[in-house]
Amino acid sequence: MTDDKIKNAENEIQGVAKDVKGHVKDAVGGLTGDIGLQAEGKFDQFAGHMQQDFADLYEEGESTVEKIVTFVRDKPLLSVGLVSGLSLALGWLLFPRRKRS
Repeated sequence: MTDDKIKNAENEIQGVAKDVKGHVKDAVGGLTGDIGLQAEGKFDQFAGHMQQDFADLYEEGESTVEKIVTFVRDKPLLSVGLVSGLSLALGWLLFPRRKRS
């Protein structure tokens, strides 16, 4: 595993740990009637979910970039053609030609 994948896995594990800690705080706060502890638990759950989601998005983005790099390496001329065509289309959309009178 590369360093990025190890860090990503650690990030996801930390997210799960925060989520579990949040569930425990929420339950203990509910049993004792401590609204503040329940709120902390809800916040920890939210933070844990967000950390897990970020790790998932990072992994998906990494695989997409790898696919693009592979495509460009395998088909460089087609890649240049696609980028040129998209650039022309974007130019026509953003800077339309003016009619001369």
